[in-house]
Amino acid sequence: MKEELIIAGFGGQGVLSMGKILAYSGIMQDKEVTWMPSYGPEMRGGTANVTVILSDKKIGSPILAKYDTAIILNQQSMDKFENSVKPGGLLIYDPNGITRHPQRKDINICSIDAAEESARMGNLKAFNMIVLGAFLKKKPVVSMESVVAGLKKSLPERHHHLIPMNEDAIHVGMDKVVDINVL
Repeated sequence: MKEELIIAGFGGQGVLSMGKILAYSGIMQDKEVTWMPSYGPEMRGGTANVTVILSDKKIGSPILAKYDTAIILNQQSMDKFENSVKPGGLLIYDPNGITRHPQRKDINICSIDAAEESARMGNLKAFNMIVLGAFLKKKPVVSMESVVAGLKKSLPERHHHLIPMNEDAIHVGMDKVVDINVL
């Protein structure tokens, strides 16, 4: 098994955190893992993306030009990364703020309205966990048990009381993800 993905959006959407939780989850399952963040100079509101590779075998390089999955959370990222998904790959996006929806016919496309669902939950910070749930529904590359362990590893101990809410948000994402184009 090898999954090469990019998560891209604005700073403040939890892009890097989502990647870190996936990476820790992979480590909990004894997978080879890379986590390579990239972000603009702004702390919030600037562009941010993270490349994560999870593999059963050694990883040759963390640098990728094409991805098995792209998780897209803003229009800039859609413009930049839609064409970087390998044919037959997966693109998951939140339609909030997207003005040009994905057009490709050679990839699987799913939508998750994480902004709306996190507002419905009464916790806008659940946004990234809802998106993570959508991804894990489509590609269960790590177990829920490992994700909880990854949350414990990546969250400061003073925030561990939020882990059940994060689990709930992941399940919301799993339940609410919508197929747009399935090959």
